[in-house]
Amino acid sequence: MNRVRNQLALYKTENEILGKKQEPVTVAVLDSGIDSKHPDLEGKVLAFQDFIAERKIPYDDYGHGTHVCGCIAGTGKASDGIYAGIVPDARLVIGKILDKRGDGNVEKMVSAMRWIMEIKDDFNIRVLNISIGTGKGYEKQEYNEIRDLLDEAWYQGIMIVCAAGNSGPAGGSISMLGMNRNIITVGCHEGQESYRFGRPCQIYSGRGELSDVYRKPDIVAPGTEIISCKAAPYRGRTIFDKYYCKKSGTSMATAIVSGCCALYFKDHPEESNEYCKRRLIQTAHNLGEAWNKQGYGMVNPTEM
Repeated sequence: MNRVRNQLALYKTENEILGKKQEPVTVAVLDSGIDSKHPDLEGKVLAFQDFIAERKIPYDDYGHGTHVCGCIAGTGKASDGIYAGIVPDARLVIGKILDKRGDGNVEKMVSAMRWIMEIKDDFNIRVLNISIGTGKGYEKQEYNEIRDLLDEAWYQGIMIVCAAGNSGPAGGSISMLGMNRNIITVGCHEGQESYRFGRPCQIYSGRGELSDVYRKPDIVAPGTEIISCKAAPYRGRTIFDKYYCKKSGTSMATAIVSGCCALYFKDHPEESNEYCKRRLIQTAHNLGEAWNKQGYGMVNPTEM
């Protein structure tokens, strides 16, 4: 994460020097919801739809979605900017499709995707973050509808970023959603920082098949012990314990890549998702790993 943070700091400094005026970007997140009262996430939610309990007020009874949203768009207000997300001024559209245990199903995903398609123009959604994995317990035909919706969303200009899942390291262990050709599938890897962790995320990050025609995952990003927003209740003696927590996995790596894509669209609002994808993979830093482990390499935001 240090490498990516340093790159982002350089990116933001260069834009300040150049005096670039950029409009906020909207990122849609399908997850367990959001704690919209967290100091780092206040005022960010443009739209919220609860596909679990049909509640109207944004909430997160699992905590995963709040952490992901913090990675993407947290302002860092509670920590004086220390734990800010990738795009602190981004706006969010939230679909709650996971329950209090972190469980969901294809039906909820389909409903949420249809909703995103209905409102994408109203809120100018440029990026869709799906930091959830799917197991092997479903028949492939159950995913036909969601696959078609993902394709339709992509062809209509939404940059879709999906987690590779945490079922590695065997070949073919990528989440079924992540096998869609059009979307960006994100694995996690700590690169040179791997030595800092006893269990870096690349050990269990989902991997594609070496025999596949196209490589999956498409790209990797840091995903071990990522610090981001903690959902209520806010308890703890320190600011960190009260408002933040560490989580690991491809979900966090996916949020980082979504943030990098949002930064790109903020700087290049006229560009398409196809071109953003091309820049993302062409500028990735090759880690020297197998294709089915790293894809094109580590995300490299300053070169996008």
